Amino acid sequence: MTFTVSQPQWSLDSQGPALGLCLLNHLGLIRISGEQGRSFIHGQVTADISSLASDAWCWGAHCDPKGRMLASFRAFSLGDALALMMPRSALEIDLPQLKKYAVFSKAELVDASGDWTLLGVMGSEAKAFVEAKFGPCETPLTALEQGAVIRDKARYILVLPKADAEALVAGSGQPLYDASAWQALEIRDGYPNLAANHANEYIPQMCNLQALDGISFTKGCYMGQETVARTHYRGGNKRALYVLSGTAATKVRLESTLEIAVEGGHRKAGNIIEVVQRDNQVLLTAVLANDTPADALLRLADDLGAELRPLPLPYSLEQA
Repeated sequence: MTFTVSQPQWSLDSQGPALGLCLLNHLGLIRISGEQGRSFIHGQVTADISSLASDAWCWGAHCDPKGRMLASFRAFSLGDALALMMPRSALEIDLPQLKKYAVFSKAELVDASGDWTLLGVMGSEAKAFVEAKFGPCETPLTALEQGAVIRDKARYILVLPKADAEALVAGSGQPLYDASAWQALEIRDGYPNLAANHANEYIPQMCNLQALDGISFTKGCYMGQETVARTHYRGGNKRALYVLSGTAATKVRLESTLEIAVEGGHRKAGNIIEVVQRDNQVLLTAVLANDTPADALLRLADDLGAELRPLPLPYSLEQA
């Protein structure tokens, strides 16, 4: 059996059906194992991997020596190994960089994307559906005999062998939606799913990693730590991740340039990090100046009729 996915038919303004299953094939997994696997990753990334509990997951970022992100990720235990979940395009860039330094440690890093199927479960009936299949999943991470259940607010990511995922979908009686249904929810949550085309451009605070507890300022050294810490303690960061919603007549791409309306015209505003579009409806995350007004009006450089406005973030940058 192969997965057959369908396009979501509900509006981007809607939360979707009471129960929705999504194939998250836009995400990949790096598997880290070996005697020094966790300690190696701990010394490379912004997250405190050494303190990560077996029933928890966390956000984090891997930076270059100048503190610019190569990738953002979610870290969690997968069997006896550590897994980093990130956009597949970012994985292709990030894994070779990690491997470059892993040769000095007893650590093995592999692209495990082909070993697992990632399914998203969303909607008001998601909890009942997941717990009917796997039992109580009250902690952020529930280990399975093969795989894991990641709880994220009221939705779930299932990490399963392909055969188990196929059986689950076939037995559910539910349609399987493409990844855009899931991406819309994560965009609304202000999540920094950084694709490869923006690698080496932003320090973690420019994508709000600090607001998602994705940066430890007490763990000690890691790649790019000096820049990240200096920005935190001395200030100077002038950008942040915003959620924008609106309309566009043309196809919006990650490479599309955003422009903001200012007195007397428009000027370049920032770059798109993740985007979902259904017909002329658009929902996206973008890195903009952190003093962008709440009532700002933005457009696309190649679609002057597009209208995009910021939505409130579901977390505070003031307290981060």
